[in-house]
Amino acid sequence: MSDGLLGKAATMEIPISSNGDAGSLPEDDGLEQDLQQVMVSGPNLNETSIVSGGYGGTAEGIIPTSAIKGSALHQPHASPAPGGDELVRGIAVEKFDIVKKWGINTYKCTKQLLSERFGRGSRTVDLELETQIELLRETKRKYEGILQLARALTAHLYSLVQTQHALGDAFADLSQKSPELQEEFGYNAETQKLLCKNGETLLGAVNFFVSSINTLVNKTMEDTLMTVKQYETARLEYDAYRTDLEELSLAPRDASTLCRLDTAQSHFQSHKDKYEKLRADVGIKLKFLEENKV
Repeated sequence: MSDGLLGKAATMEIPISSNGDAGSLPEDDGLEQDLQQVMVSGPNLNETSIVSGGYGGTAEGIIPTSAIKGSALHQPHASPAPGGDELVRGIAVEKFDIVKKWGINTYKCTKQLLSERFGRGSRTVDLELETQIELLRETKRKYEGILQLARALTAHLYSLVQTQHALGDAFADLSQKSPELQEEFGYNAETQKLLCKNGETLLGAVNFFVSSINTLVNKTMEDTLMTVKQYETARLEYDAYRTDLEELSLAPRDASTLCRLDTAQSHFQSHKDKYEKLRADVGIKLKFLEENKV
């Protein structure tokens, strides 16, 4: 039944041994960062809305909670409207459901993450995609080094051009005030002005280079890496619910287990679809990035 539930995935699952031979494990701070990434996406309880008329009602039935708070502030002594208790109770129930779902998801993802790090679980790995992602991160680090050096070169060139400009003005002034050396000072003034002009041309070219590299590193690559982070989070959730489904599939079959199994299957399919969508998005962005980089 487990094969029928899970199907044959496009990716492969690589079990991690207890000694961690499947791959080099990062340091403890990497584990802490991953846990913080799992915990940080908490529910936003300030954007709760109440839908009257049941599920799938029209937009007119949506009552923002901010409007409820505002009306309560401006009318502190007004008599309670009919059904006000039910409205407040509905808000509380909706917020509780949001927190409950977030807590369950966070628990499952944290359990899966710790299981992977300590070699007691398995993770889904797309070897080709993982290689491309690691290459992108390495390329980004190298380009950041180039960008830092190019910015330093721009600063030095700007100082050099300003110094040459000031030196040319000084020679020109001396050529006017020293008739006996007018020809020599005039020649040096023209030389410095010519160097200054060529330096400004070079400075413009370097500025264009810095702007292009900055756009590539901090916008294009960063946008792709943001999608990669979403993909990695979706992968963790997918494996967490996959593991949960596998454990339930091995449990004794009774009415309670079958109900939980159906729910787990639904959640697993939802996270599987999300994972596959983000995996495709990452592949497309990596392809476009490679084309635009040249």
